[in-house]
Amino acid sequence: MKKLPAVTLAVVGLALGAPVVQAEEGQLYGLLRSRDLSPFGFLRLDMRPAHAVSIEPGSWALETELGYQNTWALSPEVEKYLTSLESRGRRDLGAEELQAIRDLPGENYLVDLELALLDVTFHYKISEVWTAYVIASGVSFHGGFLDGTIESFHDSFGFSSFGRPAVSKNQVNLIYDLKSSQYASLGAPTDGGLLDPTIGMRYSGWTLPGKWHLAAEVAVKVPIAGRRELLSTGRTDYGMQVSLQRKSQHHGLYLDASAVYYDGSSQVSPQDAQVIPTLVFGYERILTARTNVNLQGYISKSVYSRDETDLDELLGEKYQLSLGIRHRRNNFLFTFGITENLQNINNTPDIGFQLGLAWVPLSALAAR
Repeated sequence: MKKLPAVTLAVVGLALGAPVVQAEEGQLYGLLRSRDLSPFGFLRLDMRPAHAVSIEPGSWALETELGYQNTWALSPEVEKYLTSLESRGRRDLGAEELQAIRDLPGENYLVDLELALLDVTFHYKISEVWTAYVIASGVSFHGGFLDGTIESFHDSFGFSSFGRPAVSKNQVNLIYDLKSSQYASLGAPTDGGLLDPTIGMRYSGWTLPGKWHLAAEVAVKVPIAGRRELLSTGRTDYGMQVSLQRKSQHHGLYLDASAVYYDGSSQVSPQDAQVIPTLVFGYERILTARTNVNLQGYISKSVYSRDETDLDELLGEKYQLSLGIRHRRNNFLFTFGITENLQNINNTPDIGFQLGLAWVPLSALAAR
């Protein structure tokens, strides 16, 4: 299991142990609104964690989320092969290395890339209990800039190199040699573009005892431009989510359970149609009148089955942990978050960042 960075653990300890300052004026905002940025199943519908801010009927809110991640994921045989090349220095992967990987025993893969995802969400409160929203998204694929930082971190804490020093930094390499597919792209196969939009409805009319709140939502991902490599599966996905929240004066506890009907994909590395469950749980604490801290976990089923691959790395569940800070200034809510993969480190990004900016009516932010 990969260890969390020492700086992340230190920030968690300081944040959760810090005294509350002017908490009587604070506001709970809910879970970080980030989605899974894993390139394995990245194009499927993924229900965003529910927020805890309620706007007035007839009002609207706008939020933007910029997610950025670095992925270096590979099968054990590819790791052994690249590690054996480290003493000969870095290289751009070419036809010779590609053929060597394809000649390795069993199934193999290498995913080396960074991507940036921009989500823009428009919320409209139809009535006291119904809210509609639309999410427009765009993505950019590139070699990025984080490879050197991650390698230095691994060296500093004595972690494995995972074969990284054998490959040129900040490049895009996608190689799949699975029993269901064979695909290779040594360089970005696309610069990026618009993803499929998501349309959703949220209902919050249930009454629970005490400080508990319950909401449910449904959403659909619509392939308006057909199948596009690394941009759209060309298929429609459906999802539903139930959100349980407990809000007290200074703290919030959250649990989101969702199920998505993923209609599968026929591109790059094909996957069958299936239902994918996801669980997101988190804790929020008010630090000051305008600043909160979030700690939350993400667990989701893999999009792969035995029909596509027998590699445990691709079949395993995805585990991720996120730490975030939110700060409010007038109508604007700023978010910064960092996400680390856990346990199954070869099916999720090594590290991800989130920057968020939301415009919310002051009446909603003032409500308790």
